[in-house]
Amino acid sequence: MGLYDRYLAARVRWSDATVPERIALVITEQDLLEQGAYETLSSFLEWAFEADAERVLIYVSVLDQAAVPTLRNTLSDLESPREVAVRGPDADDAADAPVQVSIGLGGREEFASAVRQIAEDAAAGDLDSEAVDEAEIERRLVFQTPPDLVIKTGAERLSDFLIWQSVYSELYFTDVNWRDFRRRDFLRAVRDYQERQRRFGR
Repeated sequence: MGLYDRYLAARVRWSDATVPERIALVITEQDLLEQGAYETLSSFLEWAFEADAERVLIYVSVLDQAAVPTLRNTLSDLESPREVAVRGPDADDAADAPVQVSIGLGGREEFASAVRQIAEDAAAGDLDSEAVDEAEIERRLVFQTPPDLVIKTGAERLSDFLIWQSVYSELYFTDVNWRDFRRRDFLRAVRDYQERQRRFGR
């Protein structure tokens, strides 16, 4: 680790501000085609847990659905310091692991699926419509962890990121492309988070 990286790590560690407990990373399938992309992803997980994160969500935006099976297999074998749960576009069971990976499961589709389940249960008489609240919706989502910090590399758009979960998240956009993402870029994101005053919609 270089001198500047050590300096940033010390600022994060000695700051009175909290660090994000739940961190999300938004990348694309093209990012994962770059040489060393998966090694960088493994390093990202190490950096996050070293910074005292409790959960990490990796969201992979996919344009070609034919790439999903290959991505699922590769990401399931990702070298990680914690357990990994991978879910694709057809997922209906919740991801419950310290590292959660979403492959091509858009936020709008995930939300629509939750609403369909609620409508079906209400029509069958198994759910009172008056009982539908935020908790009922969240219970039916595949990814139920709301991230404190969302990091997006390469461009200032979230690519149909999980819209329900991120409504109060702090968003951090960096011009650095994934192939060039380093520990210092991660630490800059955490420092930026520490310097913000979170309002949670207020």
